[in-house]
Parts: sequence; structure tokens; C-alpha cells
Amino acid sequence: MDYSTLTYEVDGRVARITFDRPEHGNAITAATPVELADAVERADIDPAVHVILLSGRGKGFCGGYDLSLFAEGDMGAGTSERNGTVLDAEVQLANHDPGRTWDPMVDYQMMSRFNRGYASLLHANKPTVAKLHGFCVAGGTDIALHCDQIVAAEDTRIGYPPTRAWGVPATGLWAHRLGDQRAKRLLLTGDLITGKQAEEWGLVVESCPVEELDERTEALVQRIAAMPVNQLIMVKLALNSALLTQGVATSGMVSTVFDGIARHTAEGYGFAQRAVEKGFREAVRERDEPFGDAKQ
Repeated sequence: MDYSTLTYEVDGRVARITFDRPEHGNAITAATPVELADAVERADIDPAVHVILLSGRGKGFCGGYDLSLFAEGDMGAGTSERNGTVLDAEVQLANHDPGRTWDPMVDYQMMSRFNRGYASLLHANKPTVAKLHGFCVAGGTDIALHCDQIVAAEDTRIGYPPTRAWGVPATGLWAHRLGDQRAKRLLLTGDLITGKQAEEWGLVVESCPVEELDERTEALVQRIAAMPVNQLIMVKLALNSALLTQGVATSGMVSTVFDGIARHTAEGYGFAQRAVEKGFREAVRERDEPFGDAKQ
């Protein structure tokens, strides 16, 4: 597969998957989950690879979905096309018209496929490590929280602001990763936390100054890579069994349905309309203004 959203390379025992749309904040397009799943599978079946490292090029890890394309209705080629066929659900997502009939299961089909692409990181036989810097927000957290280990720069901004309007985290992982109260603290406000606070809360395994991030992450992946592959697979399967028993699949299903509903409430329609009229950045600024963290 020729990738349009990421790069893939193998360096010794480490497969390195790097989001590569830095000019767009590595924002997610329709191609992202398909390409991510393909790259993870390549690493998983490569006998030379022991560990998979996921990171982002440019100023941040991932800024979430490329909602300027969705909200402003610009469904350009290469973003919403797969094998020459435009996804009906994406067109429906772009056209937030209260007069249209909305089919929640068409919406669910689309978003659940995004989630399956991200979940390849959790269900891969081999361990996955995310390296976060700059920002990991909205849909970017859907991806990162599927990794087995997360290392973050102390000043990384992490969270899910779309809960303020037009979104619910579709993968449903926050309570499983943070516990009930801290997950609610973030998602009931849409607030962001730093990488340092994320370490204190247990969301990331390690944080460090940004200038040390590459070195610290590399030290971790090389220690993991020193393990025999069979041991890595057995340990991951054993520990994943506990996580899956908690009901991760059910949480994802419920959250995906609610994510679709959130975009089709009065507030969701209003947000999308403002994005069409004023542009997505202005709609986000207006959304965040009552919380005191709006940016021009």
C-alpha cells in the first residue's frame, strides 16, 4: 500500500509508524485508519519486528479529525474516496441539514470502521508504543489510547474538547485508561491536561521535557525490543484479557452511537452551521470561549 497519511519503516527490531501530514497537524482523514491498520499488520507479521512505535511529524502527534473537511463540506478527492467510491456516511456527516433524515446506523458503520483501524494497535500481537508531543487531542486520543504504552513530552496537550459540542469519544477508552472520576473530569468539561499531569494521573507511563522525548522513548522501545517475541506476545495477550473483560468492546459500541447522536443535536447542527458560515477555526473559538481557553 502507498500511504498518504503516514510513513512506515523498520529499524532493527522496531517498526516505526509516523503520521505524516504535519501541515495539517496530522489530522485524521478517511485514509488514516485504513493505512494505520495496514502498517500495524505489516509489523505484526514481520518476524524481525519486536515492537511498534507510533509518533507524529511536525508540531504535534495528532490534532484529531480533519473536521475542516467534514464540517465545511469540502470532501475532496484523496480524503473521502476509497478505490474511487465516496463513502455515503461521510457525505451525510458533512451535510448537517436538520431537514434530512439521519440514519444513525450509517453513521455507526462509518465511525466503527475508524475505530477498528485504531484498535489494530491494541489487538496487534506485538506491543505498541505511542510517543506524544505538542498536542494529542480529540480523535488523536482515540488512536493513542489504543497503544500499550504512552510516553509524552511534559508540555503535550491531551484531551477531548469536542465533548463541548459535536462529539463523544467514539472508542470509549477513557474510563478504562483513567478510571471513572478522572475520565469524567476531562470529558464533562472538554478540558485538556499536560503530559506531566497525564503521567500523574496514570494516562501515560512516562513524561519528560520535550528535548528528552526521543531519547527516553527510544530507551523504552529498545528495552522492549530486547525481549523474545514469543514472550512479548504472551504477556500482551495475558494483560489484554483483563482489559477486554472490563468491557472495552461494549464501551466502544455505546460511545460510537452517542458520538453520532452528538453531531445531530440542536447544538451539533448549530456548531456545524457556524463552521460552514465562519470556518471551522472560528466555530471552535466560539465553542471554547465560555471556558476561557478560546484562541484566535
